[in-house]
Amino acid sequence: MNLVRNRVYEMVRRDILSCAIVPGSELREADLAERFGVSKSPVRDAMQKLEHEGLVEIEPRRGHRVRPVSVSDAADLLELRLILEAAGVRKAASVASDAELKDLDAFRNADTASIPLFTEYNRRFHCHLASLSRNKRLCEEIGRMMDLYERLCMLGLTVVRTHNQHVGPLHEHNDIIDALQARNGNAAARMLRRHIGQSQEQILRALESRPIVA
Repeated sequence: MNLVRNRVYEMVRRDILSCAIVPGSELREADLAERFGVSKSPVRDAMQKLEHEGLVEIEPRRGHRVRPVSVSDAADLLELRLILEAAGVRKAASVASDAELKDLDAFRNADTASIPLFTEYNRRFHCHLASLSRNKRLCEEIGRMMDLYERLCMLGLTVVRTHNQHVGPLHEHNDIIDALQARNGNAAARMLRRHIGQSQEQILRALESRPIVA
């Protein structure tokens, strides 16, 4: 039974984060139960978990809906991400092993033509950087932030999509890798702040034009 509950929760959560279910959408327990071929009980459990995570909210007299994206909350998330990740890479430069820093070469290339594929690559890259800090709580928090950041990307970057728009961010990732492999934590943090700052400006500008944000 737990497997069924977890499957429903993970699938609804994935649809919300990827914007397959867009912000503001109504979530009907009966419809979701029919979709997944389950009773309403695991769907209800999933709604409770997602409400706790801030992805779903109760809509008076109607049930649940996907929580709309607040531009101010997005700005707070991006600012917090910048602070934590900069601290993480600064520490990683001094505590990661030579082999771990060498393994960052695996992130030097990515599919820059696909928003979903690059978004997933981007998440893995930044979570991996956090893991090099050897701070478990930092890793967990950055992992949660990157989940929410993925939704911002799917909402924002689809508005301003241009050909190979991810080429610049990939180059920036390579600059961060270079600085870490040189064990220059201050340079890595500086490059990461600039990297996140550029995406922050682009995403917030795009979100302001979306009719589905709060």
